[in-house]
Amino acid sequence: MCESTAYLLKDGKEELVFEGVDILENRDDGVRMVDVFGEEKILPARVKRFSLVDHRIILEPV
Repeated sequence: MCESTAYLLKDGKEELVFEGVDILENRDDGVRMVDVFGEEKILPARVKRFSLVDHRIILEPV
């Protein structure tokens, strides 16, 4: 599978926030993520790093 896992940086540590991310969109109010089951989450954050090989999305709060 090619889904990714999203982590939010908090105090220099990566906190798991969403698994199975299939869609990632930048929005005015943050980042919208949708998983393979259609569940979505919007976080007031921006993408800091996205590794396709490691299937990891690192977000930082805005």
